[in-house]
Amino acid sequence: MTQAWRWLRSVFFILQMYLAMLVLGVLFAPWAIVSKRGARLACKSFCGWVLWTAHWMVGIRSEWRGEIPTGEVVVAAKHQSFLDIIMIFYKVPQAKFIMKRELMWAPILGVYAKRLGCVPVNRGKRGAAVAKLVKDVAREFAEPGQLVIYPQGTRVTPGVSKPYKVGTAVLFEALQQPLVPVATNVGLFWPRKGILRTPGTAVVEFLSPIPAGTARSDMMQDLETRVEQRSDALMADAGFTG
Repeated sequence: MTQAWRWLRSVFFILQMYLAMLVLGVLFAPWAIVSKRGARLACKSFCGWVLWTAHWMVGIRSEWRGEIPTGEVVVAAKHQSFLDIIMIFYKVPQAKFIMKRELMWAPILGVYAKRLGCVPVNRGKRGAAVAKLVKDVAREFAEPGQLVIYPQGTRVTPGVSKPYKVGTAVLFEALQQPLVPVATNVGLFWPRKGILRTPGTAVVEFLSPIPAGTARSDMMQDLETRVEQRSDALMADAGFTG
């Protein structure tokens, strides 16, 4: 397949993906307005569509490894692109995401995120933002679910190093729930920015949980070490040498 053909297929893939978001968002809206179950089914249907079309349109296959968390846990994941969000949400039964506040105002996406109980965070206010985050999470967790947080706070390009932020540790201590680390290599095929999609097997791997009650420093060290090492291994297996 020539590079020009890959670009063309990538453009068509992205266009149809956002068209599908619009169509499904409108079709499910009456149900989603009155039922969180309707909102969740709409989003899972969208994720399933994206994963299916990514396979046959741009050659990205999806693979999940490890035990999918189903109980009340914190899921702390490596974040490389929109694809890891889609893959995690598709498989984790009642995922709720910590997400930047600006996304809550995005058309369709923001409406459904609010219905699902996703928690917005203002990344610019540090201590105050963390305190509000704990309060908002406690409110949303009146219903069971799996809280998904990205410890580095942003999408990280493969091969780039970013620090793990304290918010994960604060939530871990406040919720007193096990924490499931997640490694990935999806950024090799679906980049953080840009249009071109590259064929390959995108992997999201759920690692063994860190028990509730683990000391903050030990948890953070264990989380970062395992997620980074396993993500590096997954990327190396896919041919990344950066």
